[in-house]
Amino acid sequence: MTKQNPTSVIIFGASGDLAQRKLAPSLFNLFRKRKTPKQLNIIGFGNTPFTDETFRQRVREGMDQFANFKFTDEEWGIFSKNLYYHQGRYTDLADFKKLGERLSEIEGGPANRLFYMAIPPTIFPNIIDLLGLTGQLLEDGGWRRVIVEKPFGTDLASAQALNQQAHKVLQENQIYRIDHYLGKETVQNILFTRFANTIFEPIWNRNYIDHVQITVAEKVGVEHRAGYYDSVGVLRDMFQNHLLQLLTLVAMEPPSSFNATALRNEKVKLLSAIQPMTPAQVAENTVRAQYAGYRNEPEVKPESSTPTYAALRFFINNWRWQGVPFYLRSGKNMAEKQTQIIIRFKEPPLAMFPMPPEKKMAPNMLVLYIQPDEGVHLRFEAKAPDTVSETRSVDMEFHYAEAFGPTVIPESYERLLLDAIQGDASLFTRADEVETAWGLMDPILQTWETLQTPPVVVYAPNSWGPAEADALLTRDGRFWLNE
Repeated sequence: MTKQNPTSVIIFGASGDLAQRKLAPSLFNLFRKRKTPKQLNIIGFGNTPFTDETFRQRVREGMDQFANFKFTDEEWGIFSKNLYYHQGRYTDLADFKKLGERLSEIEGGPANRLFYMAIPPTIFPNIIDLLGLTGQLLEDGGWRRVIVEKPFGTDLASAQALNQQAHKVLQENQIYRIDHYLGKETVQNILFTRFANTIFEPIWNRNYIDHVQITVAEKVGVEHRAGYYDSVGVLRDMFQNHLLQLLTLVAMEPPSSFNATALRNEKVKLLSAIQPMTPAQVAENTVRAQYAGYRNEPEVKPESSTPTYAALRFFINNWRWQGVPFYLRSGKNMAEKQTQIIIRFKEPPLAMFPMPPEKKMAPNMLVLYIQPDEGVHLRFEAKAPDTVSETRSVDMEFHYAEAFGPTVIPESYERLLLDAIQGDASLFTRADEVETAWGLMDPILQTWETLQTPPVVVYAPNSWGPAEADALLTRDGRFWLNE
């Protein structure tokens, strides 16, 4: 039997919030479920002066506070023995040489290494350079992979620069650009709903679908991220990654197989079929807004025009979707926390049942609930009992919690970390996909920021957004569906 190389996960920014809340609990749960390699080392790297033991204590505190699973002291004892910490600076060549020596000492021979960049994106190029200069990205006896957190750039030019920098020392198949939305079971279920069920694919096109709505609503405001958020805004924070990812999964063509290359090829084709907007089209097809009181948040500029809400209308120029509008919206301080995709089908072509003249037959809807009530609803019409022809909308419902149990859905980072360790890049974004997505966002951002068109409007906290977003659909004879 071939001896398996040890695998080391090196977390840059190990003393930060992401590592404590998400990464360490996810790695521990994978370890508990025996899904990780047998010899798994986790090495934290950061400026904070931890020892191995104090780092283990901090990780344990995070487990007790944030883990959504129960574990025993025995399980923790086995896992924590392979937790290490290396103090160093992200810009110091000598510190990276010491890191390489420490890793060799821990691993004791050839090993696989996964480097996780849980740090601000501005630091990422420095770390990549220093890993390259110290030879730690050379695949001598084991693979080398790098996970990069979003945002990957702030516009097309910066994304291209980051890709060029990374490609100096890494092959594209070594780079895993992470979007935690793609790790959610309910997001992956979009593909299975479409392609594992023959009832949907024949009607998944412009002949039967009237329009599509994608909503990612957050109940909270900017909170402790106000200073960062004010320099970014909702388009960079949510649309360029999360919402466009949901759009690609809903609208892409069936891939030839469920492997990384085929899946990502179709996503890039889909994004390429969306025409970037002109300034006039930005004015017509976008809405930007701030919730009332945003400018009074700590660290927010008093005259800030940063949007906390946006609504966009896209058209996909291909045979499947020509003429079908896709409405995307996201915002903070909204009525409730909700992520959902609504596929609204066309009305029946003929009202054959006797109905009052002012009443129309309600169209069918397929609703994909991503969170918080994960599941799928199919809404159709049924005859109301003891009436001649009165119809009522009814739902066929699937809820994850009912079908599989309340604790079955794992943390999205679990799936993504495991895929990166196993070398499956299906749920990670490729360089050309990132750049194509920025190519769609850039004209909107430039029009907003240079021409100030359309103007920033205000919406009430705990609402569904501004009246201008309602008007975006009203002009088309449609309205937002808050399921």
